[in-house]
Amino acid sequence: MTPAAQSAERTSHGTVELKIPGRAEWVAVARLAVAAVASRLRFSVDEIDDIKLAIAEACTNSIQSAGGVDAGVIEIICDAFENELCVVVRDHSRGHQLGAKVGSLAEGRTEELGVFLIRALMDTVEYTSDARGTELIMTKRVTP
Repeated sequence: MTPAAQSAERTSHGTVELKIPGRAEWVAVARLAVAAVASRLRFSVDEIDDIKLAIAEACTNSIQSAGGVDAGVIEIICDAFENELCVVVRDHSRGHQLGAKVGSLAEGRTEELGVFLIRALMDTVEYTSDARGTELIMTKRVTP
């Protein structure tokens, strides 16, 4: 069961949906919006910074997978629960395999480093990618 499906079984404290243009200058908007949602939970300042960095990396990966040009629209969906934040980042690029890039950082590719950071900063991370685009589901739990 995906984190989003597991989260659907609990009561949401609110959902925020945001669509940004798939260009680098809009990544800061996504960071700020997700930080505002995270601040409604009991996350520390450091945890909110981690979430902001993970969101920025996810959006940047979407833009880079489109060749660094306009990646269309990036959708960000934040679902706040009692003790966790679930964030979905979805783009409509043609099937880039972010999940497959997690292997070695030997080549030094920025996409690989971004995925490494996302996995290190968030509690759970799942990728799906097909002809319709890529979806990244990240969850961060509030530390007791």
